[in-house]
Order: sequence, then C-alpha cells, then structure tokens
Amino acid sequence: MDDRVGDEIQRRTMLQMALGVAAGGGALAGAAAMAATAGMRAAPAATGKPGDFEFLAGEWRIQHQRLKDGQWDRFEGEATVHSILGGVGSVEELRIPARQFSGMGLRLLDVERKLWADHWVNARSGVLTPPPSWGSFVDGVGIWDSVDEEAAGGPVIWRGVWDRITDDACRWYQASSSDAGRTWTETWIMAWTRA
Repeated sequence: MDDRVGDEIQRRTMLQMALGVAAGGGALAGAAAMAATAGMRAAPAATGKPGDFEFLAGEWRIQHQRLKDGQWDRFEGEATVHSILGGVGSVEELRIPARQFSGMGLRLLDVERKLWADHWVNARSGVLTPPPSWGSFVDGVGIWDSVDEEAAGGPVIWRGVWDRITDDACRWYQASSSDAGRTWTETWIMAWTRA
C-alpha cells in the first residue's frame, strides 16, 4: 500500500481525539473549554441514542477522494458494517483492496452521557488508537471535532462529518481548519453507496 494513503488514513485517527480524553464529565468540561479556545463548537450535543448508526449497517462500495499536495487522489474501497448490542455499537471493516489496506471503526454509545465514542484500528498495527473522539447527530448530521496541537504552524482543528444520509447512500468527510474554525478545507471525502 502507498504509505501516503496509510498516513492520510492515520490522520483519521486524529478525529479520535475530539472533545474528551476520558468518559468522565470533568473531562468533557475540560474539552469544552479547549474547544472554545480553539474556536470549535463548545461540546458535542448530548443527543446520542441507540440505533443512530443503524443507517450504516450492511455492505458498501466507497468512492474515496483524498487531497494530497493540492491534488485529489481518487480510489475505490468497500466496507462491511454491523450494528451490535441492540444499536449501542457499530463495527465497520473498511477495505481498500488496490492499496492493500484495511482498518476498523468501532463506535460505541455512552448511554448515560448520550454521546458516541468513535475508535479506529489500522490493520497494520492492530492497536486501538486512543483516545476516541466524542460526537453526536443533530438534524441528521453527525459531527466529531478534534484539535492537533502539535501541527506545524499552530493548532489545526480536524472535523469528521456524517451527512447526506439516505437508505442507500451517505457521506463521510474530513475537513481541517488552521484559523480556529473560520475557514475549512475538505481533505478526505468518502461517498458511500450500498452494495
């Protein structure tokens, strides 16, 4: 597999650092303060409920577009997604056969807090990438934000979004902002079509 693709997919793991590094309420409050400082939405809305990811269950074909060096790299992938634990969990196996890549998304609902934790595992390492990102859906759009404080040139906000959800299609995209959320650049777009 092209190492650049692996690196870009690893960037998805930055989404795993959104708005909370622990499940406790104090951590969420700290994340809200960090988010406000960085210009992100203050905290994810506590709207999560079992079944929010039910739309994703099944077999999918995915058209990827990844921004690399100012050019869009286009390639195909596929995924199998299972709803588990009565809708409290969702397991995604993502595959990009032409690039010999696979990974797993694991989404779990904290029922009490009404927030979804989004975890990622790259098959190359087999290690769950901590910490998970925390987010939720509002009006049919799911948003997970995170901040990369170590980025060259200052903090970068990474946003992962689920939208355009229908019975047979949906979209996930990643965008970044280096100006505290005033402007955004889409860096990865995944157009999902049910197989």
